[in-house]
Amino acid sequence: MQEILDFFSENDHFARHCGIELLEAAPGHAKAKMEIKQHHMNGANTVHGGAIFSLADFAFAVAANTQGQLSLAIDTSLSFFKATPKGATLYAEAEELSSNQRLGCYQVRITDQKQLVAQFQGTAYRKKESLF
Repeated sequence: MQEILDFFSENDHFARHCGIELLEAAPGHAKAKMEIKQHHMNGANTVHGGAIFSLADFAFAVAANTQGQLSLAIDTSLSFFKATPKGATLYAEAEELSSNQRLGCYQVRITDQKQLVAQFQGTAYRKKESLF
């Protein structure tokens, strides 16, 4: 799994730009965090939904690619449950719900260490080529 950790930590430039850090990866599983800064805030002074989506999507991508086969999102959805203020740290934990040769379905829980902030569902299509 170190290869997956290194690959995503080094090659996902957008996640790095957003301040997203990969904490762990295992088959069908990933955990990432994002410390909330001023640039993550929206006009209502809460964390922008796009920032939360980016964190969830990153954890989803890592979990979907842990087999080493290039997997890309074909469907995603995100439900928000709680507004998050500046200064918080958000965590996204992705778990594989089902998988076959071509498709993988994942759930990502986004928390602020205490409460569920949002929940993401994603389906990944597994391409024929290897990730590496």
